[in-house]
Amino acid sequence: MSLGALRPSPLVEQATDHLREQITSGEWAVGTRLPGETTLAKALGVGRSTVREALRALAGAGLVQARQGSGVFVIADKPHEDWSARLRRAAVTDVYEVRVLVEVEAARLAARRRTEADVTALREALARRRDAGNAGDAEFVRADIALHETVVAAANNPVLTGLFAEFVPLLEQRLLDLVELLDLRSGDPHHGDESHAALVDAVVAGDAEAAARVLRDELEQTLALLRSRPGR
Repeated sequence: MSLGALRPSPLVEQATDHLREQITSGEWAVGTRLPGETTLAKALGVGRSTVREALRALAGAGLVQARQGSGVFVIADKPHEDWSARLRRAAVTDVYEVRVLVEVEAARLAARRRTEADVTALREALARRRDAGNAGDAEFVRADIALHETVVAAANNPVLTGLFAEFVPLLEQRLLDLVELLDLRSGDPHHGDESHAALVDAVVAGDAEAAARVLRDELEQTLALLRSRPGR
């Protein structure tokens, strides 16, 4: 077996790349038992600890699996797709449907858990959205999403906050496209102000069901617009 000796730079990354190539190229087919750590270390010109880390990286990518007492086996010839990459490829309507599920529950939790600091942040975010009504579409969309982020943050659940943050870059671009394509602000530069004010009021008042209802109605309206677009 000849894998090619490695250059003295980030050795774990290089070892991982070399071993991944053996798998994705078909040299090591699914079901193949990999050579032992000592053999791989000698072939790559590195220490066993480097090989071990490389194998962990490949396992994390879903390419190999260690089986107690049997060795390390190839279980797939393509790595798991990165979550962010999957989101970038997804149809915006699919992303938005998940957004509805996440945000509506977040709004319900926010109404129950919001702190005084959250109340202040919500009112400030609403004010910034209103100010952005006098600005361009890009700034308005950013302010709109920032208000939604503030509602999610008020749920005080770091997993929800992190999950929503994954959606933000894609949502920002797609919503900007929607605003520009449908000219949503031509008749009202503060498009959606009433519903967003009602959302903030419901969260501040601690009315969980009203907060969820207002936000669901608002998001469902936008989702309907997205579905009406050709090539959605």
